[in-house]
Amino acid sequence: MNGVVEVANKNIKKILRKMINNHRGWHKMLPYSLLGYRMTVRTSIGATPYLLVYGTEAVIPVEIEIPSSRIILEAELSDVDWVRKRIVQLTLIDEKRMVIVCHGQLYRQRMIRAFHKKVRAKIFKIDQLVLKRIFPHQDEYKGKFAPNWQGPYMVRKVLSGGALVLSEMDGTEWPKPINSEAVKRYYV
Repeated sequence: MNGVVEVANKNIKKILRKMINNHRGWHKMLPYSLLGYRMTVRTSIGATPYLLVYGTEAVIPVEIEIPSSRIILEAELSDVDWVRKRIVQLTLIDEKRMVIVCHGQLYRQRMIRAFHKKVRAKIFKIDQLVLKRIFPHQDEYKGKFAPNWQGPYMVRKVLSGGALVLSEMDGTEWPKPINSEAVKRYYV
């Protein structure tokens, strides 16, 4: 749940940045950015958060000043007809939510398939030469203009789960295994 809140906060910040010129006055624009966030259709669910909560799309302030066709149709309804229409909307809210859950599941499956299309299993063999990635948190890291790979090293053991035991070219074996995602093949 915490990740969802972080993503929401990040998106609200993006909206706010587009609405203000400097860091002053952001609190005045916050209600508008929240409204925009709640009324934006999420690709993952195919609906707005407002629709999920209230069962109908929100009326934006502009629609009150310059009525849209939806507002005009609702304004022409009698109070009894409007109440009936609203009750129908509320009775269908569970059905809308189920459709949105199905949409979300299909979207998730599409994302998984797209991810798996790009992922190729790295298969290493003993005595194969590899290069090891240098990550920014490592002591070997020399800045962004320095090489990203070091080596070559030799694969000594291939462990289950994609871990490798490497050795220096002189044969001294590393004490810790390394994830195969952090190495690539070295071609001589």
